[in-house]
Amino acid sequence: MCRKSDPPPWRPVGGRCHAETVSEEQLGTDARSTGSGEPAQSSAAGEPVPIPVGEYAIGLKRQMQTLPRATITGEITEFNRTRVQVYFQLKDERGGVRCTMWRREFDQLNLPEEAVRVGAQVVATGGPDYYEGGKAASPSFSFRTTDLRPSGEGDLIARLAELRKRFAAEGLTEPQKRLRRPVLPRRIGVITAEGGAARQDLLVGLQRRGWQGEIVWGFAPVQDRKAAPIIRRTLGDMAAFADVEAIVVCRGGGSLTDLWAFCDEDLCRAVAVLAVPVVSAVGHERDVTLLDDVAAVRASTPTHAADAVVGIDVAAARATLAAAAGRAARAGQLAVRDRIAPLAGLASGPGRAIRNERAKLNQKTREIRASADRGIRSRIDATSRGLQRGLLPAAARASRLVRDGQVGNATRPQGLAARVSRRLEAGQRKVESERVALRAHDPQRTLERGYARVEDRAGEPVVSATDARRAAEIKIRFADDAVGAVVGGTRRRRRRQNEPPEEFEQISMEGLDESE
Repeated sequence: MCRKSDPPPWRPVGGRCHAETVSEEQLGTDARSTGSGEPAQSSAAGEPVPIPVGEYAIGLKRQMQTLPRATITGEITEFNRTRVQVYFQLKDERGGVRCTMWRREFDQLNLPEEAVRVGAQVVATGGPDYYEGGKAASPSFSFRTTDLRPSGEGDLIARLAELRKRFAAEGLTEPQKRLRRPVLPRRIGVITAEGGAARQDLLVGLQRRGWQGEIVWGFAPVQDRKAAPIIRRTLGDMAAFADVEAIVVCRGGGSLTDLWAFCDEDLCRAVAVLAVPVVSAVGHERDVTLLDDVAAVRASTPTHAADAVVGIDVAAARATLAAAAGRAARAGQLAVRDRIAPLAGLASGPGRAIRNERAKLNQKTREIRASADRGIRSRIDATSRGLQRGLLPAAARASRLVRDGQVGNATRPQGLAARVSRRLEAGQRKVESERVALRAHDPQRTLERGYARVEDRAGEPVVSATDARRAAEIKIRFADDAVGAVVGGTRRRRRRQNEPPEEFEQISMEGLDESE
């Protein structure tokens, strides 16, 4: 697609931008202008006056720089860079142009390497430029580029490169490769187009490997905008419910646009975290999708995917196993035949050994019995002699001990009676002294010496006049008996002048005369 700010001198032709030829008169106008800005003189015949080529080159450069800017697209066929500029050529089926771009502006774009490699489609924005050269440099025409970006598949390449960097930074390219893959799976899942050639290629590869397990088919579109979500959903269902040990995702070759469903970010993230190993067999050897980066194994074609998912050649392994089993059988037969005679000879050995040991055991038994009989008889004789030597002296010693004990027991009651009497007398003296001490502290003895105890009606002692007035009725207890009394008022007898007051109040007592 071409963009231009002013129609002349550019015009779109067949979707590409091409330059119109600039007239010689237009170039001559600027070329004949001198440094002072005055036009050059014409010859008498009317022909242009010859001018130096340098002036013409400068005029050509100025004329090109006045041309409008444009945006062109094409394929990069040559690419070089220096410290100052970047040089590349853009071509298509009708022609090409040499392009230049300042290195500083190119670095600011931060384009991935895949987007500006040879063969990539790009879109360049800029305008024509002419370098007039010099004594040591050749003049050249170029398209001075100010902006550069991937175009078409180049856009997809840049997007794919960005996704690869992001997945590598997040570590999503490794989990699948760490999964354990069975060498000979019993059931595998296959996701492909139902009528595609990749399905048949995979079946041929599995048949060649001699595999006879079970295949769970998951048919899904493999080339449109709806393909990636359906493949992702089929992968999840197959891993969760189909009980498969490996999953193969395959389709035939095509352009990057055709295979872009297998570069879908959501699909590749789902594969990266899947617990079942996934074998990617998308496209041909030169086709590398994002699914190839995150899958456990990348197969170049669906045929090679059979070798990746079935780790051994079943037919060859079966033949090898049968040969090994035959060798083992023959070796076993030879081993048995060679060992029959030695084993038969060794089989009679345990019987002879048992008989010999039994004879030795019987001899030992007889010797033990004879020795036991001799020991018993010798012990009986020794015991009899010991009894004869020690029985009579022992009886005499026992009789003397009995007599001495009887004499001692006869005198013991008297000694016991004397000790008991002494203890009783000491106890009686102690009881008497304690009785005397208790008698001395008996309140009754105090009353017998002329004191009296004043009590209230409850029998509690009254110890002050205030308590007596409060009780009103009191009881005075003497040594022989108790009498009741009533505490009178506060009547006092008239006393003479200078006579000291009485110390005690008058108390009337029941049962006593006034004289008492």
